[in-house]
Amino acid sequence: MVRPAPAAYTSEHRLQNCIHKFDQTAEDPRFSYFGNVSISSSSPTKTPPNPAAVQIQLSDLFPHYTHLVLAIGSASPAPLPPGLQAIPALDIVHWYTGHPSSRGAPPLDKVKHLTLIGHGNVSLDIARLLLTPPSVLAKLDIPDEVIEVLKRSTVEEIEIVSRRGPAEVAFTAKEVRELLALPNATLEPIPEELLVTPPGASRQQTRILDLLRKGSQPKGTSPPDARKTKWKLVFFRSPQETKTIDEGVNITYDINTLDEQRRAKPTGQKETRRTDLVVSSVGSRAVPFDRKSDTTTTVTTTSESGKTTSKSSTTDPWFDPVLGRIRNDQGRVLSLEADSSSPTLKLVKNVYTSGWASHGAKGVLASTMYDAYEVADRLLSDHLQSPHNPTSSEALSSGFDPVSSVQPMNPIPPSLESAPSAVERATRGEDGKRVITWPVWKAIEAEEKRLGAAKGKEAERMQWKDVEAFLEATTKNR
Repeated sequence: MVRPAPAAYTSEHRLQNCIHKFDQTAEDPRFSYFGNVSISSSSPTKTPPNPAAVQIQLSDLFPHYTHLVLAIGSASPAPLPPGLQAIPALDIVHWYTGHPSSRGAPPLDKVKHLTLIGHGNVSLDIARLLLTPPSVLAKLDIPDEVIEVLKRSTVEEIEIVSRRGPAEVAFTAKEVRELLALPNATLEPIPEELLVTPPGASRQQTRILDLLRKGSQPKGTSPPDARKTKWKLVFFRSPQETKTIDEGVNITYDINTLDEQRRAKPTGQKETRRTDLVVSSVGSRAVPFDRKSDTTTTVTTTSESGKTTSKSSTTDPWFDPVLGRIRNDQGRVLSLEADSSSPTLKLVKNVYTSGWASHGAKGVLASTMYDAYEVADRLLSDHLQSPHNPTSSEALSSGFDPVSSVQPMNPIPPSLESAPSAVERATRGEDGKRVITWPVWKAIEAEEKRLGAAKGKEAERMQWKDVEAFLEATTKNR
């Protein structure tokens, strides 16, 4: 989770604590780690899988384990309006973190003005990376290839757009504080009338508004060798269409106001703004597994603007295509089954989900950590006590059958060494694939730190081809 995270290039202590906690768990003799394994999914974005990864089906896991926790996050960008063309923020993140699924570098050497759609932490992380001097980033564990692209970048201004106002932004105070602290990047002042603290504002909202007021004040001098850049927060705009024009892009926006519930409401007015590159960061969804259901469901939803849409799905029965997450009741996975004339939800015994995969793409590291603790407690409680009969409003309103359940997992505890056959073969170096076990990962990590130390940085992230070359050399030298 840490390595490909949007803020993975920072030395932020909470990320380091997360790494340390995982290291501690991995030392337990009952723990096994199988990296470079991809479970087949049906991603609507057609994200290219890592061709070197070991490919398995979700069902390949069932005979080898008594319990399963799906903590797969939200790896698919939320859909955009049909007329809006933009680079997904995930593509940018994959590029600068050296992810195997990276589509390559964005054309930053041809861009002066960049527009980010969405006022979340990912947008601010991307803006901070693009506005930070490469000489500062070069000391971190960012791949050299990324640093070279950033050195050639011509980005001078970043515009970050959202559909609501400053009090409704999704980014945290910490993220905006770090962006405001950049010595060479200036926030374009925000009109005072937009920064009025609304009645009943939370502590987080108040802190963010205070920071934006201070950030709108004149800034001190920048380092003499720094490239002068600026960033701007644009509010009450919903993008509807993009058109390429004169080597640039025109974005047409609906201008919004807020209704009584502080939801975005179109005013009927429109505005066009020009940019050179559009990056969309409007949320993400979990990716369903490549498992077909005999049940076809049609769900009708109504958006904030009053637009009604219907979706039909015959995909993974554990996946909710409307909410973009795994069906669950307090972390216990539910399956949409067609055992009668009308589909019913059944408990999937001994299968759980946690984090963004279970409740959607919201919350930061701390909140998902506590969610993980709760799901782990629930798993142990279910195992030691009587069967669970979900009673949440979601389960009951969805036609949940509290009596029957499905049980895909092995009811008889298998051997601790048991693993899917494709994984076992790759662990032995067969099939031309390679599974990264925990000792192998620690060797890779040590090599990255060694390479980084030689360059005066904390680590040097190796690309997959470099990892393979290192492991081949290690094997030959034994």
